[in-house]
Amino acid sequence: MYMRVRDVFERPIASVPGAVVKIKDRITQDYCWTFQFTGTETEIINTGSYNYLGFAENKGPCADASALSIDEYGLGTCSTIHEQGQSLPQYKLEKLVAQFLGVDEAICFSMGFATNSMNAPCLVDKHGLIISDEYNHASLILGCRLSGASIKVFKHNDMNDLERILRNAIANGNPKTRRPYKKILIIIEGIYSMEGSICNLPAIIALKKKYKCYLYLDEAHSIGAMGPTGRGVVEYWGCDPKDVDIMMGTFTKSFGAAGGYIGGTKAVISHLRKSSPTGYYSMPMSPPVAQQIIESMSIIMGKDGTIEGEKRIEQLARNSRYFRRNLKKMGFIVYGSDDSPVVPIMLFFPAYCGVWGREMLKRKIGIVVVSFPATAMTESRARICLSAAHTKEMLDKVLKEIDDFGNITGAKWSRRAHLYKDIQIEY
Repeated sequence: MYMRVRDVFERPIASVPGAVVKIKDRITQDYCWTFQFTGTETEIINTGSYNYLGFAENKGPCADASALSIDEYGLGTCSTIHEQGQSLPQYKLEKLVAQFLGVDEAICFSMGFATNSMNAPCLVDKHGLIISDEYNHASLILGCRLSGASIKVFKHNDMNDLERILRNAIANGNPKTRRPYKKILIIIEGIYSMEGSICNLPAIIALKKKYKCYLYLDEAHSIGAMGPTGRGVVEYWGCDPKDVDIMMGTFTKSFGAAGGYIGGTKAVISHLRKSSPTGYYSMPMSPPVAQQIIESMSIIMGKDGTIEGEKRIEQLARNSRYFRRNLKKMGFIVYGSDDSPVVPIMLFFPAYCGVWGREMLKRKIGIVVVSFPATAMTESRARICLSAAHTKEMLDKVLKEIDDFGNITGAKWSRRAHLYKDIQIEY
């Protein structure tokens, strides 16, 4: 199945990953085992990048500020933080992130995956218990395993199942030691990247308080993309940031950069600065990368004196609702919330993935198709990631082609399309 989809989007990209993208053209004579490049490029509508707010640009204030920072700070410190420290842009970024999140302090890392996998072991040990959502990202799963803690998995967004596990864990304790767990940590995501669903944060916070445990929230896909001012699912649900013990996120999506962060109390962040392996074995953020995040985050916060950030957040929300409701009206089964910019279109059959990817590419649209082992064998899907950079004309073009090919392949499985038949969908 992997070979079937290699010729879709797994190829060199010859431009920034904006609303449209240029890809290198290639052909295969042996069913995707090898490829030959033709020397030409094709411009397609890009629905495969996590560029939620459209900041992945090579022109504009973010790009200009990043380029200027190279002259002043260079490209890197060429040493770990514990040996030579961090750059001034990263220091400023950590202060800005803490202000943006509404927490006491924040720490930033050069890699988003490592932000989860290397820091979770610093928070829980073999005497603790991690309760993880079944659809958590691979970086969280790796971090849980490296911690040595006991791990229990609850059904996706199922509060009854989560409470059952919490209650039993407290009542029965650790079966290995016959003693109570010293710490219980719930780990969830804001938006689940394969499901498009938003966590039920208020209910999870209520359970956390009821059973006196800790909460780790991964906002990789929700920070910047959710909430009236882009502050993620905490703002989307109207919750207090102080009720989330560990606020984690990445800069690779909404901010058009790289790396990740963790925000929380001063005590937690001070502990991570001393104990996280990233401080000993990895490089700090590159100064131009940190500057890109500072500029994009400042625009979101309105610190540049404009309403550009507000406009982008509003545009993304409008695109998400418009696109999702049109797909449902056409008869497709679409997972997740109407407010989520991650749009999984269920194809179900693994064989559909290759043909959907190739055919949409022929129609100048780049989509991501996902099958086993990233999803269950019977839950193959095409995943659309929307951006504030997408115009209504682009979305209408994508919807038209998806509608047409959905009819050809018979992929309109929904039995609820009639509920949307008479609904007027406004942009």
